[in-house]
Amino acid sequence: MNLSRRHVLGAAVASAALSGFGPSFAQTQNYPNRPIRILVPNPPGGGTDTLARMLVQSLSEQLGQSVIVESRVGGSGIVAVDALLQAPSDGYTLLLLYAGILTVNPSIFKDRIRYDSLRDFADIAPVAEVPNVLIVNSSLPVKNVSDLIALAKAKPGKLSYASSGNGVSNHLAMELFKQLAGVDIVHIPYRGDMPALTDLLGGHVDLAFANMATVSPHLKDPRLRVLAVATSKRMENFPDIPSVSETVPGYETNLWYGIVAKAGTPGPIVDKLRAAVRTAQDSQDVKARFAAMNATPMVLSEDEFKDTIRHEIQKWTQVVEKAHITVE
Repeated sequence: MNLSRRHVLGAAVASAALSGFGPSFAQTQNYPNRPIRILVPNPPGGGTDTLARMLVQSLSEQLGQSVIVESRVGGSGIVAVDALLQAPSDGYTLLLLYAGILTVNPSIFKDRIRYDSLRDFADIAPVAEVPNVLIVNSSLPVKNVSDLIALAKAKPGKLSYASSGNGVSNHLAMELFKQLAGVDIVHIPYRGDMPALTDLLGGHVDLAFANMATVSPHLKDPRLRVLAVATSKRMENFPDIPSVSETVPGYETNLWYGIVAKAGTPGPIVDKLRAAVRTAQDSQDVKARFAAMNATPMVLSEDEFKDTIRHEIQKWTQVVEKAHITVE
C-alpha cells in the first residue's frame, strides 16, 4: 500500500470513528446553540411552574441561550413525561417534575404508565424541597402529635383528613402516618390544595398534611393549628414546631422537585446542565425566592439523587399496596 492510499484509508477510518459518535458528538461540542425548553406538569402558577420560572434567568445567563417554560398538564404528570420521551436525547428538552411522578406513579399507575423511573431518564439534579406540615382545625382537642394519636385511637374511623386528591403526595403522607402510628382516619379527597385547606379551616374535616408553601399564608389564622413538620428534624425557620418523627420514629415526607432529561442525553451535556442548576441554586436571588415559599435548595450528587428515587419508589410502593390505593 503506497503512502497516499494509507492517508486515504486513515482519513476514512477517522471519519467512520467520528461518525460513531453520531449527532450527539457535535451537539456536545456546541451545546447549547438554540433555546432550551423546560416542560412542567402543572399549569402556570402551580408549584412546579413557579420553581421553574425561578431558575430560568440564571440558567439562561449561564448557558447563553433562552430557557423557555412550557406547561404540559394532565395524567398526574404522565402527559409531560410522554412529551419528554418523544423528544430527542439532546438536552434541548428537559422536565422539571415533582417527586411523585418518579416515585409514586409506578405503583399508582403501574398498568398505565409507559416509562421506567430508573431507566428512562438522565437525572440532572434535584432542585428544591418543600416541607409538609401536619395541621388540624383548632377546634380539635389536640395540642401535639401524641394527643392526635391518642384521640384517633380512642375514636377509630371518626376523624377525617383532607387531601388534594387521591394518590397525591399529601394523601400518601397521611397514609404513611396512619400505618406507622397505627390509627384509623378517614380520607376525604378534594380537587386541589386550596379546596382541601378551605374545608379544613371551615371545620368540615379535622386534619391534613399540606406543604408549607400552601399553609404559610394561614399560619396566624386562629382556625388552624400546626402540630408538626414532616421533615426528619425541626426546620431552622420554625424551630418551635416539632417534627412528626419525634413522636413517630422514622416518619418523613417532603415534597421535592428535580430536573431530568431523556435517557441517552450525552454525559457532558448532563454535566453542564447539572452544574448550571447548582450555580442557580447558590445564587442569592434564587435562594431568596425559594425562601419566600419556604423551599430550600436540594443538592445531591448524581448517585445520591438516583438512590433517593430508588428508595422512595420502594417506600411508596409499600404504602400504596398496604393502603390499597387505586386511582381511576
